[in-house]
Amino acid sequence: MSTDSFKKRTLLAVLADEDTVTGLLLAGVGQITTTPGKEKNFLTIDAKVTDEEIEAAFEQFTTRDDIAILLINQHIAERIRWKVDAFTAAFPAILEIPSKDHPYDPEKDSILRRVRRLFGE
Repeated sequence: MSTDSFKKRTLLAVLADEDTVTGLLLAGVGQITTTPGKEKNFLTIDAKVTDEEIEAAFEQFTTRDDIAILLINQHIAERIRWKVDAFTAAFPAILEIPSKDHPYDPEKDSILRRVRRLFGE
């Protein structure tokens, strides 16, 4: 990857529940454009959103060249765990975060599991 491709990566993407997305949008991470394939950098997940829609959004966010970090609620990552675990690229970095109703469980975090394997734990 060239240095120029790193400079393009300026956005956070969010796959999360309504409370988390609202908080992050209020913090200023949201972007909405008319560029095809890059219309917005967030998806609010509720009970009506299917696993296939979550997978499609995950795929879209992880293939975009302007996203540096993908924040995903851990309970949502569990719904597409096979996809999250299979993602090995350096960018975007995938960070599993807690939500108001679902506390963080380090045993489920795929990145933390990889780090533990590297250190032989």
